[in-house]
Amino acid sequence: MKSKIIVLIIFFCTLEANAQDPIFTQYYLVPETLNPAFTGIANTWSGGVIHRRQWPDGNRKIDTQYAFANTTIKDEIGAGITVLNHNEVFTDYNYFKLNAALSYRIDINYDWRLRFGVEAGYGQKDYNFGNLLLEDQINTNTGQINPNSADPGVGNYSNKINFVDFATGFEFDQENAWIGVAIKHLTRPDISFRENANVPLDLFLTVHGGYYVEFLNSPSNLIPEGSTLLLTANYMRQGQYNRLDIGTVMDFTMFSFGLIAATNPEGRSQNSHLVTSVNPVLSFKSGEFTFGYSYDWNLSKLGRTQGVHELTLVWQSSKRCDNCDNYKVKLKRNGEAGYQKM
Repeated sequence: MKSKIIVLIIFFCTLEANAQDPIFTQYYLVPETLNPAFTGIANTWSGGVIHRRQWPDGNRKIDTQYAFANTTIKDEIGAGITVLNHNEVFTDYNYFKLNAALSYRIDINYDWRLRFGVEAGYGQKDYNFGNLLLEDQINTNTGQINPNSADPGVGNYSNKINFVDFATGFEFDQENAWIGVAIKHLTRPDISFRENANVPLDLFLTVHGGYYVEFLNSPSNLIPEGSTLLLTANYMRQGQYNRLDIGTVMDFTMFSFGLIAATNPEGRSQNSHLVTSVNPVLSFKSGEFTFGYSYDWNLSKLGRTQGVHELTLVWQSSKRCDNCDNYKVKLKRNGEAGYQKM
């Protein structure tokens, strides 16, 4: 008997094959999640982790972890690695990615720099079809479970997909501004769970930027000297999906807070929402470490999702690159680059 359950599972896997890559709210703290051109931008050793829990209510829970480490080999060259792991409880689906990244910097003039980045890695999508309980395995009279199924469709699906993937990007930055573009999945690897099928992974495009407003000589005691206001935006497109994050973050050196709105600028139906979530963000700095937290407050009609929680921990060594120019030290404010003249 043709199983309704296997049809449902295949439907979910098809959706996943064409769905968006994991997206992080605190991209401004860890720009490496967007663009390999940010690799080594701090001119020192840096690393960090992100843990994102989406829809924490029981079976709908989705967990995503991201980790990175990078440094500057020379003044112009950055190198690093990134690791991504994504797990969905409802389908037992898991996505793992390990990448190596390189970047190269060109000084356009005294103020502006251009950085190119490339990323290559190994990916694996995993779904254990052996754990499926199909309709013909259930004896409705006795409630017993037959370990074998007569459904011929089960043998046509693989539990794991292995693939090689590439990404590239570039970014311009100066002391108070940055803008970048990146494209992921350049080779469009086949991610179909079905044998002899071909489901290419959609290209992922991101255009991102930010501008810092400095309060250097503020007459108000409410704003400490050296505080900045970050205006930031990040547009993403993958297949039929698109998203634009816009927001602002107030940085008081030791801590920062702000608000980022996730929007759907190209609604695909009458039920589409322009603003899908409003996301408060908060971070604290202690020595070489920055701790961040964000909460995505859902505004769409998805129902009681209990929001999205995201935790970040970023470390940046206070020791600058020994092989880099002595007349400037590169800083990172909220994860992005600025320069301080020596």
